Amino acid sequence: MKRYLLKYCLYSLLLMGSATGLQAQQQVLTLEQAIDLTLKNNFDIRLARNTAEVSANDYAYANFAFAPRLNATAGTTWNNTATKQEFANGSKRDTSGIKGNNISANVTLSWTLFDGLKMFATRHKLESIRGLGELAIKNQVQNSIATVIGGYYNIVQQKQQLKALAEQMSISAERVKLSDGKFTTGLGPKTDLLQSKVDLNAQKALYIRQLTLIEQSKSLLNQLMAVPAGATGYEVTDSIPFNAGLSFAALQQTIANNNTAIKVQQQNVAVSALTIKERQADYFPVISFNSGYNYNRNTSNAASNNFSPRFNRNGVFNYGLTANIPLFNGFNVKRQVQNARLDFDYQNIALDNIRSQVDLSLNNAFKDYEYYKKALELEEETNELAKENMMVALERFKQGVSTTLEVKEAQQSLEQSYYRLIQARYNTKLAETELGRLNGSLVQ
Repeated sequence: MKRYLLKYCLYSLLLMGSATGLQAQQQVLTLEQAIDLTLKNNFDIRLARNTAEVSANDYAYANFAFAPRLNATAGTTWNNTATKQEFANGSKRDTSGIKGNNISANVTLSWTLFDGLKMFATRHKLESIRGLGELAIKNQVQNSIATVIGGYYNIVQQKQQLKALAEQMSISAERVKLSDGKFTTGLGPKTDLLQSKVDLNAQKALYIRQLTLIEQSKSLLNQLMAVPAGATGYEVTDSIPFNAGLSFAALQQTIANNNTAIKVQQQNVAVSALTIKERQADYFPVISFNSGYNYNRNTSNAASNNFSPRFNRNGVFNYGLTANIPLFNGFNVKRQVQNARLDFDYQNIALDNIRSQVDLSLNNAFKDYEYYKKALELEEETNELAKENMMVALERFKQGVSTTLEVKEAQQSLEQSYYRLIQARYNTKLAETELGRLNGSLVQ
């Protein structure tokens, strides 16, 4: 048995030697590097940042709502007058060729002193919208990182499946060798040899398909990292680590304060409350301070009569207060306030709904996490049993005390055991990642 086990291991190493040599020459992409590329390049994150920058830009000018508005205009005109007059007493007057120039300018200042505190509500609203943009970025980052972790370890589990297929191919190759020896010596039927070759070819086809799946999985990961889809000339790690010590009570205690979806909706509620204050401000009068200076100058090369000046200049400075008092506007303000309150109620209902959904997701994710941990322990034990069963069956077949059917059944059991084991590892990691996403702990 020991001699066969040594031979079996050497055969597996020889079969995978060429592939291992190529992998050693390729650069290994770690999960941390994949996340770093995603944070820098991911399209969804960049779009969220762009939206947040718009909100931050609006808030940067929020304080200018308290500043006065200053405007100035200036202009100049030229005129050429040609006038001919005949009076009742028979006299005539010709004032053609009189040229004039007019220069005018004015500066106006308007400063809102009171508007029902609307400007304060608007400033706080812009501040809340800026915070909403920052939370939206964090929420998108959490989601993108969770997707990248799943995509990265999907490649890892695909590689593990490829390794398991290579091991199955080595077993099938040994079956072909043993069946051929038995058929040559007349100790076994040709059907055993043919069936073993069919099984080997089927596994070779699966091996080629698995290589394609790995390339496709790398392309999906590349899209998340915003790198060319064809740049798949890298390797990933061989193992899938996970945290086996997560506590449901600890997660439940912190999730309300850490979950980004809840925090985003809480910020939406705050924005909606400030919108109500904005609308209510329209019930109050708007008091403004107004001031202005007007300048006007007229010049002419001649006077059209003895009473018209050739030069005239005026400068007028004025200031005062105006009050715009809303008396009746068809109950439009009342309608806007009611709509703002309805939106506030809607946002609160949406907050309760999101809390309920997050609580449900936490319960389900943790149940998955606990299940897959137990399943992983069971599958690890099952896999060891399936390996031992495979070695015993192959040795019995070699010694001629069992049939090829027994070997094939043992081989299928080992194949299924590997598949379940690898899936249990991967699913445990996905459940852990989902718990981290819900708790907002994937990025601090």
